[in-house]
Amino acid sequence: SKEFPDACIGCCVRKDMTLYNMEDGHIIKSQNKSLLLYHLVCPAKYRRDVFTEEVEVTLKRICDEISFGYEINFVLIGSDEDHVHFSVQSVPSYSPKKVVQTIKSITAIQIFESHPEVKMKLWGGKFWTSGYYINTVGQYANADVIKAYVQNQGKEYKQIHRSQLELF
Repeated sequence: SKEFPDACIGCCVRKDMTLYNMEDGHIIKSQNKSLLLYHLVCPAKYRRDVFTEEVEVTLKRICDEISFGYEINFVLIGSDEDHVHFSVQSVPSYSPKKVVQTIKSITAIQIFESHPEVKMKLWGGKFWTSGYYINTVGQYANADVIKAYVQNQGKEYKQIHRSQLELF
């Protein structure tokens, strides 16, 4: 059995012995501590209105199962009739793309299995559009806070580079 420091009181332990600190949201593993949050938006294929109350209950259950089997924690899930907003937390070893692929593939398969009427509405055989929106979420800092932090390091701050965010 793994021993955890007293600082982990108030943590939730997963089956893989990963700790989720309930107070500050950090994931604590044996060699690292991280806080990676993403806002993910996934539209249903053809932007069809498929998120009924029954489908939303199924989606919540599936997301709970994903949280148990993968290092993905669903902080918040919100839906409209044709798309879903996920606020998710994961670990550095999971790329944002891997998080999206895991969520979209598992939810699609299980929603189709549980709700054949949804599959009839989406005659192409796909539940989600191929696209999605993902953004990092900063709990403790935004660009201005980070800039101020960097400027206050050391004796004298000297900006050596500044650029605008670019689309690739």
